[in-house]
Amino acid sequence: MNVSWGDNNRDLHYVDSFRPVNDEVRHIRVLLYGPVGAGKSSFITSVSNALRRRMTCEALASAANSSGQSFSKKYLTHRIRKGGKGNYYCLVLNDTMGLEEGYGRGIHTHDIKLAMMGHVKEGYKFNPLAPLSNGDPDYNSSPSLNDRVHVMVCVHNANAPEMKSSILLKLREIREAASRKGVPQLAVLTNVDEACIDTKTSLRNVYRSKYLKKKISEFSSSFGIPINCILPVKNYSHEIQTCSDVDTLILRAVRLIDLGHDFTNKVLR
Repeated sequence: MNVSWGDNNRDLHYVDSFRPVNDEVRHIRVLLYGPVGAGKSSFITSVSNALRRRMTCEALASAANSSGQSFSKKYLTHRIRKGGKGNYYCLVLNDTMGLEEGYGRGIHTHDIKLAMMGHVKEGYKFNPLAPLSNGDPDYNSSPSLNDRVHVMVCVHNANAPEMKSSILLKLREIREAASRKGVPQLAVLTNVDEACIDTKTSLRNVYRSKYLKKKISEFSSSFGIPINCILPVKNYSHEIQTCSDVDTLILRAVRLIDLGHDFTNKVLR
């Protein structure tokens, strides 16, 4: 990975001035999904921290996940405030329940597919045993282009043990569904600061780490997503103030969210 370190001011200006090119779209909607404990909620808060340049509490996350169960239970949309009252960045991040091993545990893949198409209403409580269906109160039967997801982001923990085959099958099922609909897809690899001694010493070694390069290559091969669509990040966890190097990786991931431009234009052709 031959990538130079970022310019945070440039990236902040880019996101600040970002507007969907399609007049029928108010924002780019990003859906986060992945295994339990991958860091989906923490990533949302980390994006908020980097954009607002201060510590925030955008999405509640569990400090520890010893139970192995998802902390997020509902389908929630996170809008990040920008500047004065009533102003928001032109992207929204949707959190989901984590995927778990086996039947009847964690989010049902069908619910993720429905959310991708805009059929899931805000606040819907995920039910691992019975996914949402047409006719349910939380089912949106007539989603607008704004309700639909414009970018799918799979979140995975760089320090997680080898992924169980059942989880990988669920991830592939979701990826294939998104591919059939032409929805752009990215992956975020979290906790890269703990991946090896190089990244623990300095986040600026993230693109030099042979271990991390191997980890990304293995994830690319197993999940089927191109290496240049896998973005290494460190979520805010123990910090009490923002850090430039942490923000650099987060902002680089946020900038690629504008891939949703292509999708929103294609839908209306």
